[in-house]
Amino acid sequence: MSDNSSDSNADDKAGGGKRLPGRERRRFPDISSRAYEHPADRSALVALRKLSGFDTVFKALSGLLPERSLRLLFLSDSVRVSDQQFQHLHAMLLDACYILDLPKVPPMYVTQDPQPNAMCIGLDEPIIVVTTGLVELLDEEEMRAVVGHEVGHALSGHAVYRTILLFLTNFAIKIAWIPLGNLAVMAIVTALREWFRKSELSADRAGLLVGQDLRASMRGLMKIAGGNHLHEMNVDAFLAQAEEYEAGGDLRDSVLKILNVLPRTHPFTTVRAAELKKWAESRDYQRIMDGHYPRRAEDKDASVSDSFRESANHYAETVRSSKDPLMGLVRDIAGGASDLGGRLRDAFGGGPGPAPKEGPGAPGKDPKDPPGEPRP
Repeated sequence: MSDNSSDSNADDKAGGGKRLPGRERRRFPDISSRAYEHPADRSALVALRKLSGFDTVFKALSGLLPERSLRLLFLSDSVRVSDQQFQHLHAMLLDACYILDLPKVPPMYVTQDPQPNAMCIGLDEPIIVVTTGLVELLDEEEMRAVVGHEVGHALSGHAVYRTILLFLTNFAIKIAWIPLGNLAVMAIVTALREWFRKSELSADRAGLLVGQDLRASMRGLMKIAGGNHLHEMNVDAFLAQAEEYEAGGDLRDSVLKILNVLPRTHPFTTVRAAELKKWAESRDYQRIMDGHYPRRAEDKDASVSDSFRESANHYAETVRSSKDPLMGLVRDIAGGASDLGGRLRDAFGGGPGPAPKEGPGAPGKDPKDPPGEPRP
């Protein structure tokens, strides 16, 4: 079998020596997480690590978080996926690890919770957890994309920061003794959430690399947003919501968007769908599918400055192409727009200012000019 595809041939093995599903898909030997990581994910993580006090909290929590207790909790009160339990999920997990060439298959648990959700947590080793609500909601190909999403988190090393975010959020009162103060802790939580939202975009890409079915990825996101009512939903209309969300309103709406997203660990679902579709249509995705991608063996030689430059270019392009009113204002300021006060007033819905003054003394007028005709 070629290294670039997976099929049901007896020689196709994943962890544990299990066969892979029959649908033809590409495999990515030694793929580096740099291949699919969103530029905003990398830059947000760099910003997080530079945040004052983060190293102190990280080092303190790394030694204090009860990871062993967490593992025992899932072992005792959830169902561990294996070749004997949730066999279809076990096959998907082995397949995802094979496609992304993850050397060690992480433990996976199904936990009773009607809320559709999945997460990859753990400090020493990642653990993947999916809820019964998610398992019952998604079909096989949609679930394959989700499992690939979580394996992408594991390959990128996201589990460590996700675990710290989980504990900081849920047990903030218990860690108030950390000599940084609650404000500093909340600043780190806010920065972690900002990074994690960006990391979700990276993991969505990993899920697409595993499933290699954009329609299934889109269906899964639609179901997470609107439930198991696909016959009532439409992908194009769903993506149009993302367009309307980005472009609609004035600066007041732009501020509200920021406030709405701050408490969330995940980006809004329509935004995730639009971002994933854009990447699936990009040259970067096609190059990966053609076998041209960064290898893990090259990670040690990867240029940090190139990563910064890529992130900077991404944000610059985001500002240039965004239809959000706030981004439009940023473009105007960067371009040296005149009459900033008037543009702010219009953007916030104040409407146009008073009519220009006519007659002698009006700007651009000369007393000798005929009425109503400005002087060149």
